[in-house]
Amino acid sequence: MSLSFTHSIAVQSRARALVPLCVGAGAYLFFLYIGDTLLQDSDSFWQIKIGQWILDHHALPYTDFYSFTRPGAPWISTSWLSQVLFAFSYAQWDWAGPVILTALAIAASAAIFVGLLDAHLEMPRSVLFAMLAVVLSLHHILARPHILALPVMIAWVGMLMAAADRKGTPSWYWLPLMSLWANLHGGFVLGLALIGPMAIEAIWTLDSSGKQVRLLLRWFLFGVAAMLAACVTPYGWRTLLGATNILNLGELLSVISEWMPANFASFSAFEGALLGLIAIGLFRGLTLSPPRILLILLFTWMGLTHVRSIEAFAFLVPLVLAKPLGEKSPLPQPDAQDTEQATESWPARYVTALGALMIAAAAWTSTSIYMSHHRFTFTMGQTPVAAVDLLQQRKAQRIFNAYQFGGYLISRDIPVFVDGRAELYGEKFVMDFFKAVEVKKLDNLTRLLEEYQIDATLMVSDAPAAQVLDHIKGWKRLYADDIAVIHVRDDQPSTGNTPMPAHSN
Repeated sequence: MSLSFTHSIAVQSRARALVPLCVGAGAYLFFLYIGDTLLQDSDSFWQIKIGQWILDHHALPYTDFYSFTRPGAPWISTSWLSQVLFAFSYAQWDWAGPVILTALAIAASAAIFVGLLDAHLEMPRSVLFAMLAVVLSLHHILARPHILALPVMIAWVGMLMAAADRKGTPSWYWLPLMSLWANLHGGFVLGLALIGPMAIEAIWTLDSSGKQVRLLLRWFLFGVAAMLAACVTPYGWRTLLGATNILNLGELLSVISEWMPANFASFSAFEGALLGLIAIGLFRGLTLSPPRILLILLFTWMGLTHVRSIEAFAFLVPLVLAKPLGEKSPLPQPDAQDTEQATESWPARYVTALGALMIAAAAWTSTSIYMSHHRFTFTMGQTPVAAVDLLQQRKAQRIFNAYQFGGYLISRDIPVFVDGRAELYGEKFVMDFFKAVEVKKLDNLTRLLEEYQIDATLMVSDAPAAQVLDHIKGWKRLYADDIAVIHVRDDQPSTGNTPMPAHSN
C-alpha cells in the first residue's frame, strides 16, 4: 500500500475518534444554553439539601428528619453520591453548578453512546441515533440523580452487549462501574437484571452444550460479583432493598407523573420512535435472536409502563440492534498491515489529543462566557416564595403542602407533610393525600387536616382542595397568587407581621 493511503487511514481513524467527543461537546453546549429547563422539578431541592447534610455531618441519613408526618421513620438515600455532587456544585456556583453537572452527564452519555455504536455502524448513523435518543429523553432530562447515572448505565449495558456479541464474558475490571452506579442512583437494579438476558444471548448460537454450560457458569459468577459490587456502598446490602422499595408502591405509581404509563392520545416522539422501530425491522429484514427480541420487548414495555423509562428505551434499544444493523451494511475493513501502520502513526495520536484538548477548552470558554451574563433560575411554578415567607412570618408549624412544594419547603428548613420521597411515606398515605387534594372524598381532606393537627395549608392555585377549603367551616383563605394558595384555621391568631392581602400578584 502507498504511504498516502496509509496516511489516509490514520487520518480517518483519528477523525472518527474525535466524533464522540464532538457530539458530547455539542450536547453539553446545547443543554447549557437551555439550562433553565433542567430546573423544573422540586425534587432537586431536597436532593441538594440531603447532599449538603451529608457534607456537613460527614454521615449518611438512615431515618427521616424532614417531615412531621414520618419523623424518625427508616429511610436511606440510594442516590447519596449524586446528592453530594449536586450539593457541592450548588454551594460553589448556585444553580449554575447543578446545570453544568447535568449538562456534563448528558454530554458523557451522548459521547459514550456514539462510541459504542461506532463499533458496528457508520458514524453518521451513530450520531443520528444519539440525537434521537436525546430528543426522546428531553421530558426527563432534569437536574436529578438519574441523569448523573445515565452515562454509567449506557457504559454498563454497552459492555454487557459487547461481551455477548463476541460470545465471551464481561471483564471483571468493569465491576467498579456497578459500584459507581449503585452509589449514584437506585436504577442500578436494571443493570443487574440485564445480566441474565445478556448471558443467554452470549450462549445462544454456540454449537456445543459443553461450551454453553461453561460460558453460562462464567456469566453466573460475573452476576454474583456484580451483585456484591452493588453492595459496595455506605449502606451495604440495604442498598438493594432501598432501590427496590419504589417498585412496591402499587397504585401510587399511576398518579405520580413520571411513573405514569405512556399516553398516546396525541402523537409524541416516543410513539414515532416505536413506529420507526417497527419500520426499520420490516425494511431491513432484521432477523434477531430470541434473547435480543426479549431485550427489545423489555425496554419497550418499560417505556410504555413508566414514562421515566423512555430514556432507557431510547439509549439501550440501539445498543441491542447495533450488531444486527451493522451486519446488514458492514463497515469497510482495512487490511491488517494498513491498520497496524496507521496505529503506529504517533503524530496522528498527538493531533487527536490536541483536538480533544481544543474541544474541551472551547466548551469551558463558552461556559465561562455564558455564565458571566446569564443567571440560572429555578422555575417559579415550583417555588412559592411569597407564600412561604408569609407562613414563616406566622410561624406555621404543621403545613399541609402540595406534593410539588415539598422540595422547596425542605430547602427552607420547614417540616413537610409530604414530598417526592414516595417510598418513605408509602402507598396508602400518599394515595390518601392525593385523594384529599383532588377532593375525591371530602372526608379524606377533613380527616387528614384533623388527624395531623394542620394549622395551615399550602396548595397550588388551581387545586380542588384550595377551592373547597373556601367553604369549609373553621378555615379561611389568607393569601393567594398565581402559584400558591394559603388557608389557615379561622380561629388562629396572627403571630407575625401583618398578613398579606387575600390576593397578590
